[in-house]
Amino acid sequence: MSKENLTLFETLVYGHPRCEIWTNGTEGALYQLGSTFLLLGYMGGSGAFGAIYIFCCLAPSFLCYTLWGWVTLCGVDVFSWNVLLIVLCLLQLLHTLFRLRQDSFPGEEIRSLYTTVYLPLHVPLPVFKEVAGACENRVLSLGTEENYALEGKTPINRLSLLLSGRIRVSLEGQFLHYIFPYQFLDSPEWESLRPTEEGNFQVTLTAETDCCYISWPRRKLYLLLAKERYIARLFSIMLGNDIADKLYSLNDKLFAKSGVRLDIRLPSLYHVLAPSSTGEGGGSAPDRDGTEDQGQPELVPANQTAPPPSQTRPERNLVPNARAPLRQPWPLDNELPSDTWDSPPGSLPARFQRGWAPLAPTDTPKL
Repeated sequence: MSKENLTLFETLVYGHPRCEIWTNGTEGALYQLGSTFLLLGYMGGSGAFGAIYIFCCLAPSFLCYTLWGWVTLCGVDVFSWNVLLIVLCLLQLLHTLFRLRQDSFPGEEIRSLYTTVYLPLHVPLPVFKEVAGACENRVLSLGTEENYALEGKTPINRLSLLLSGRIRVSLEGQFLHYIFPYQFLDSPEWESLRPTEEGNFQVTLTAETDCCYISWPRRKLYLLLAKERYIARLFSIMLGNDIADKLYSLNDKLFAKSGVRLDIRLPSLYHVLAPSSTGEGGGSAPDRDGTEDQGQPELVPANQTAPPPSQTRPERNLVPNARAPLRQPWPLDNELPSDTWDSPPGSLPARFQRGWAPLAPTDTPKL
């Protein structure tokens, strides 16, 4: 330690007059009260509410010290410093309350939606507030047996998310599946239309219990998705997962009724639900030329194979044969004739000509 530092240290320790006699008096009630508030303030916890508690205790403490310096000590410096500390405590308290007001939710349903759906996806709170602001933070309700949409009548002009209750989905009076809390009500209808297209619901949605939901207007939500790419990707993931859940619920319903686990992918569903070529299973789909397809393979579930075709088929065998070899529905490249591309369309054999299938089943059995 240098001499200068040693001199400074000695000045700080020994450069003041020593206290010869300690006074037995006190500094008064204001000083004691201020010290008590100061002690209580430093016992506060962490977080926003802990900060509010600390500042609410420090501000009265500095106020007591200000009055003590003004009345008892008559010291301008003591009075000035404590006034400054009071102002800083009040500013910090107002800032903390403002942040809490910004982070608050307009209702318990909106808070529960964030903690249940968006918080596990690590969605920031400001982003969620922007999503909730698109529906104006309004929570709508449905009474028991009240319809949310009617098939063929209600236009597709919004996207809704169920918060509580249970919705029954039916088609022509036939039950399809349920919609449970935190699932979209009309995700298939939303994905089926482009932003410039219009359409109506093809199913009926009825509330089985008292329900609460939030609803985004279609145009307003499209504008938000076009503006915010992160929100657009978030809705794309949520809608895709919701549609997959609805498909699996339909698949479980088919399994519960038929005892056969079906593949929910579109080609397999078509082979299961498509009409048979005979008069027993309903109407058949005509081909491109208006004639019936005589070589249509038997329709079997996706996890089973079809029996080999026969020349004469007086009666369709409705029981699938699991041991039969899988029939190749299209010819291999090495089986095609050498002059395939030079031949006219009608001169090729029947098995090398592509048939035409409808885009959707024309006669589906009831589930």
